[in-house]
Amino acid sequence: MLDNLVNEVEESIKDKFKEIDKIAYKNSEKVLNAFHKEKVQASDFNGTTGYGYGDVGRDKIERIYADVFNAEKALVRTQFISGTHALTVAFFGLLRPGDTLLSIAGLPYDTLHKVIGIVPNDSSLQSFGINYKYIDLKDNDFDYESIKNNLDGVKVVHIQRSIGYSSRETLSIEKIEKVIKYIKEINKEIIIYVDNCYCELCSLKEPTDVGADIVVGSLIKNLGAGIANNGAYIVGKEKLVELCAERLTSPGLGSEVGSSLNQNRLFIEGLYLAPMVVANALKVKLLTCVLCKRLGYRVINSNLDDIVLGIVFNSPNKLIKYVKAIQSGSAIDAHFEPVPTDMPGYDDKIIMASGSFTDGSSIELSCDAPIREPYIAYQQGSLTYEYGRIGVVNALKALSEE
Repeated sequence: MLDNLVNEVEESIKDKFKEIDKIAYKNSEKVLNAFHKEKVQASDFNGTTGYGYGDVGRDKIERIYADVFNAEKALVRTQFISGTHALTVAFFGLLRPGDTLLSIAGLPYDTLHKVIGIVPNDSSLQSFGINYKYIDLKDNDFDYESIKNNLDGVKVVHIQRSIGYSSRETLSIEKIEKVIKYIKEINKEIIIYVDNCYCELCSLKEPTDVGADIVVGSLIKNLGAGIANNGAYIVGKEKLVELCAERLTSPGLGSEVGSSLNQNRLFIEGLYLAPMVVANALKVKLLTCVLCKRLGYRVINSNLDDIVLGIVFNSPNKLIKYVKAIQSGSAIDAHFEPVPTDMPGYDDKIIMASGSFTDGSSIELSCDAPIREPYIAYQQGSLTYEYGRIGVVNALKALSEE
């Protein structure tokens, strides 16, 4: 019965699949043009060790990223251990004691709470005398009146596009463009900082195309395409990116150092495959979304502005069963059973299905959730549509067996 429903749903969304393919085609052209502009060649795959001086491949990758993002400069490094690390580096690179950081998309992702000082920490921004305030969204859009009333003295405005562990919608590039224009008309000196995780290549524009000064993301999400082993990127205005580079390495050294440790080929190939892989992840998201609705589950973040879908179970047992079923449909560690556990950076116990080739990769089919009401599973990724379809259908079958 479920197999018949899947076939019916696929037929109903085939036109949307075509729209996703068109975006992937245009983004593929953009990436390939950047490769040609920089004359990528086999010798660029060679990595460096030690200090990493004169790493030709690394520097070329960063010029390619800058071109793809229509930005002045990029920092793309293996030394970033996660997206959270890159976001932290950018915060500390841009802000100084006495400065004010304003988040305008509500509270940020859980792992940033100790970074900022929302949860007290002796190494947080607030422990260094940096002020922080935030404004909640209003009807899944920016609260323009509150933003206007809170901009005095603000140095950096932070925008988290994706949903984290919240129940809102991901912020579209159109909404990002509108709010950036609004803020810049009030004070053009304010730095607009966008957390772009999960959103890259989901549309034809990136935040830097619409006025963002700094954009940050992880390479074990969209742009690594399941190929990159680790890393993250920071792109934007040259002066600001270099400030971030000096926080990642050392003042005076900045982006000139940092060995690539034989990761150049993986970074290059990951970006090359990223438009196609992101398209596959979006198709799996759309399929899952429509199937869950038809089966009576409420979903959140059903738009295609990022690769994350929230499935509301209203039951810890159903949530855990679904996450376990996603793990059992993975290629790697499928025989392992995820259980809720404490994880660094989170206050609630977390259950995570991530049977992935790269540990923690969320461009591969994965699913995680905090064990708290209303018990939402956050599903993302899939390197191919076919593997994602198999995993999701098997997980929904497991739920129906209750």
